[in-house]
Amino acid sequence: MTDTPAGDVHDDSSGSGTTENESTGTPPADLARRVFDACPIGTVVIDSTGTIVDANDRASELLGRSREDLVDRPYEPSEWRITYDDGTPVSADDHPVVRVFESGEPWFGFEHWIERPDGSERWFSSNAAPLFDEDGAVEYVVVAFEDVTALKRREKRLTSDHVRLVEFRADESAVPPSLRVEDGRTRIEIDSVVSLPDGTTVQYMGTSDRSASDFITAVEEVPHYLDARLLSSVDGYHRIEAHSESETVAHVFSALGGRPREIVVASDEVRFRGELPGDVDHRQAADEIRRFHDTVELVSEELVYSPQLLYDIVADALTDRQLAALDAAYYSGYFDTPRTSTGDELADRFGVTRQTFNQHLRKAERTVCRHLFEESARANTD
Repeated sequence: MTDTPAGDVHDDSSGSGTTENESTGTPPADLARRVFDACPIGTVVIDSTGTIVDANDRASELLGRSREDLVDRPYEPSEWRITYDDGTPVSADDHPVVRVFESGEPWFGFEHWIERPDGSERWFSSNAAPLFDEDGAVEYVVVAFEDVTALKRREKRLTSDHVRLVEFRADESAVPPSLRVEDGRTRIEIDSVVSLPDGTTVQYMGTSDRSASDFITAVEEVPHYLDARLLSSVDGYHRIEAHSESETVAHVFSALGGRPREIVVASDEVRFRGELPGDVDHRQAADEIRRFHDTVELVSEELVYSPQLLYDIVADALTDRQLAALDAAYYSGYFDTPRTSTGDELADRFGVTRQTFNQHLRKAERTVCRHLFEESARANTD
C-alpha cells in the first residue's frame, strides 16, 4: 500500500470521498488572513523597528486613515495625540506598545482618548499582546482596539447629577427669511430630535407665536427641512413633526448627551437654548454650532440638578432603534387619545414595515415596564 498524499481523495469506510483536510479539520492556508481582514475589532501589527506592518479595514475605519496611510508608517506614540480622560497626554514610556516590547507581557484594557486626523476624538479600549521569534524576543506587537465612545459618554451622564442650561446667540444671518419677524419674537419649543435609520432626523416642536399654517410654511422653507406635518393644535399651541435631511443645531445638544429646549427668533438674532451634561464644556457645543452659524456666542449658562437618571438607565437598556421608536411614538402623539400619528405613519418615517416598527416599540415598552416594576421591586428587596 502506498502513502496517500495530503489532500488527495481516498476511500473511507463509508465509501464517500473526502480529502485529508476535511477529515482532519485542517483549515485552509489563507484562513488567518481572511479572519484578520474581516475582524470587527480594529487590529494593527507593529514590528520591533516600530513600523506598522499590517492593519485591517476596521482599524482604518476607526483611526480615520486609509490602510495605505497606516501600513509602513513609523509608529511614533507622540504623533497619535493619545490622552487620558483628564486630557493629560500618554507619555511614550506609558504607551502599551512600548511597554509590551519592553516587558514581553500583554497589556489589556488600556482606555484612552485619541484624536483623529479630522480633529474628532474617540474613546478607545485597547489590548496589546506580543508575538515572539524563535529566540524568545518580541518580534511583533499586536494591538486590538474598539471604539467605546458612546459607552464612555453614557457613563459620564449616568454618574453626573447635574446639567448645564446654556444659551447661545447668533446674529440675523442665522435667521432664515421664512422665520424672521419685524417686531417681537417667535419662541419654538423643541420636544425631541430622533435619528432615523437612513441618516435623516425628525424634530418634534411647537409654538403658540404663529398660526399652524404659518408655522409649517416657515419650517418647510428652511433649506435643510424636507417636510413638516401638523400633529395637534390645542388652545393656540401648535405641534409639528419636521423631517430634516441633515443635522441641525438642535441635534448638537442630543449628540453631546443633552437635549435641546427652544429656539427664540427675533428680528436681528436667534437664540438656541438647551441642556448639556454637567461635565460637557459649553465650548464644545459652541464649536459644533459654528458648523451651522459661525457668529455664535455663549450668552449664559447655569448648573442645575438633573432628574433624568431614570431616563438614562432605561435608555442604556434599549437599542438605538428601540429608543428612537419609543421617542418618536411618544412625541408624535401615538399614545394620545385620539392618536395624532398612526403606526403606519411612523413605520413609513422609519422606512420599515408596520410589523417591524411594532416589534421595536413593543420591546422598548417591555424594557421600560421591566425597569419600572421588576428592577425597582428587586432593588427594594435587596
